Amino acid sequence: MTVEKHLLKALTPDQRERLLAVGREAAFPQGTRIFEEQERADRFWVIRSGSVTLDLRLGELSRPMEVATLRTGDMLGWSWLFPPFAWDFGAEALSPVRSIEFDGPRVQRLCDEDPEFGYALLRVVAEILAHRVHRARTRLLDRYAPHTADW
Repeated sequence: MTVEKHLLKALTPDQRERLLAVGREAAFPQGTRIFEEQERADRFWVIRSGSVTLDLRLGELSRPMEVATLRTGDMLGWSWLFPPFAWDFGAEALSPVRSIEFDGPRVQRLCDEDPEFGYALLRVVAEILAHRVHRARTRLLDRYAPHTADW
């Protein structure tokens, strides 16, 4: 099983410094809804401590279904990168969370100003997304695919 890359560890020291220069500390008490599906997405976080669940509503009245749990070092939020800039999932703090928060439009400007930095950042984010899609697919198959007997 591949391990998801952590955004800050995957960047070079110079790239990491550049990104951290525009970050700020953010904290969420346990049970806090960090964002909701379809709300405007204009930021992202790197979790320093605690855990966050990503969830999805399958109907207006349904309870959210857990999609993934993110922990220390994980990146929370990618919808700030892609139009229509709306969250695809909801997120809730499962425990007290400390994080570094980044303003999406500001990071996009940094990427535009320094294409090498932008390419490195987007490549790492793409790898993170690919890993999460694979993990979600596996989880859904385990949960919903018919189990067959071994031949």
